[in-house]
Amino acid sequence: MKRILSLVYLAIAIAATAWGQGGQHNAKRPKLVVGIIVDQMRWDYLHYYDYTFGNGGFRRLLDEGYSCDNTQITYVPTVTAVGHSCVYTGSVPAITGIAGNDFYKDGKRTYCADDATVQTVGSTTKAGLMSPRNLRVTTMCDAVKIAQDFKAKTIGVSLKDRGAIMPAGHTADAAYWYDNDAKVFITSSYYMEKLPKWVEDFNKANRQATDIRYTPKGNTLVADMAIAALEGEKLGQGETTDFLAVSFSSTDYIGHRYGTRAPQTEEAYRQLDQDLARLLSSLDSAVGKGNYLLFLSADHAAAHNAALMQEHGVPAGEWDEPSALNDMNEYLKKLYNTQVPLVKDLIEYRVYLDHEAIKAAGKDVGDVEEALCAHISGDDRVAYAVPFAKAQTLAIPQAIRERITNGYNPKRSGDIQIILQPGYYGFDSGSFHEGTSHGVWCSYDTHIPLLFYGWNIPNGRTAKETHVTDIAATICSLLNIQSPNGCIGEPIELK
Repeated sequence: MKRILSLVYLAIAIAATAWGQGGQHNAKRPKLVVGIIVDQMRWDYLHYYDYTFGNGGFRRLLDEGYSCDNTQITYVPTVTAVGHSCVYTGSVPAITGIAGNDFYKDGKRTYCADDATVQTVGSTTKAGLMSPRNLRVTTMCDAVKIAQDFKAKTIGVSLKDRGAIMPAGHTADAAYWYDNDAKVFITSSYYMEKLPKWVEDFNKANRQATDIRYTPKGNTLVADMAIAALEGEKLGQGETTDFLAVSFSSTDYIGHRYGTRAPQTEEAYRQLDQDLARLLSSLDSAVGKGNYLLFLSADHAAAHNAALMQEHGVPAGEWDEPSALNDMNEYLKKLYNTQVPLVKDLIEYRVYLDHEAIKAAGKDVGDVEEALCAHISGDDRVAYAVPFAKAQTLAIPQAIRERITNGYNPKRSGDIQIILQPGYYGFDSGSFHEGTSHGVWCSYDTHIPLLFYGWNIPNGRTAKETHVTDIAATICSLLNIQSPNGCIGEPIELK
């Protein structure tokens, strides 16, 4: 009898130990999750540039994976920091706090990943003074960590700091980004005090002599770094499901400078296809084909060059933000007979009023807001000037209303959202006649690719509308783990 009881107690102890470890031995999950963001990739590039592709990159994902052909972004502004954070959180700026690449926080203009409390690790510049602390919610990488009692490894890699930091989230082992001044990959003391030896070795072997961000070499370097991380951290080779988040930024740099139809853009996607093929081959070797779950999407798309559209009779044009900001302040100065600027800033089509200056001038913020919106709307290039506080009551199309509401963070987004006419946009590169930009609600900025591949993914495609917020929900559903804590997306049925 004592022996029977001893065996029972032993069984209970073993079960309790397994339960205390999260019961991971019973979880059916892949060895590795790989997230790929192609910065500024339009959905139609999968087909427009298909003739440049081989069989091992984009075509492999299309032929063997699952394509969601109508994936839409449902917020504004459609910019890099917002896109990366929303793909990985399954949320929107109203919840994530990442209201743009730049926004106001506690009354001060702030870059999305700024963190003055940390130090650069890997160089002597200030490029490493970054962290995910401005992100108010968790990401897929965090969800994978939490579900496995923080034992999994999660790594983010990109040329852009925000392209590595926003996906990797708060609990990452590391996020690595490229210091263009030092020409090496770096991180911050938020993650570690010293670079691992494999990163130091990679930097020594791959130090660049020139600025490669605006060339296909930028994406090749990121692919090489991702493969080095795969090997250096032995991702997908332990007892847990690890996560590798990769963002290819050079497609964005090249698109801004040269546009959507330039030879440079074609070459960028030709080379990226080859880099994807190498990455997939490395994953096959290190983790095993069928043992990793991968998705590929974009943070935003891009408009065709406005001058090109004009040449072919399509309504299009430029709306210059610095000029618009000056015009707003000049109008309000004359209207209220004041020499003090009442508009503090204009960021990514968001107007930030100076509430203190308005009150000091003895004016009502609501009155100033109403007058300014009427003035802005007088510009024929502007479709709507919408006070955030009145977005739900004004007569604007539901699709635009939804994007404004989802993009509005009360503490960080300012006061007024400007919606331009289709085809019109501001330039952050100043290259009206050659380059392009993004950031608005129109389909050319919001229609992005979404491919799933690998572990438990059937071959197929759907034209049903899916959303950028559904990506995190889908990955977490496949892994049988809880979605990130701000997720509002729904799992996509892959069948």
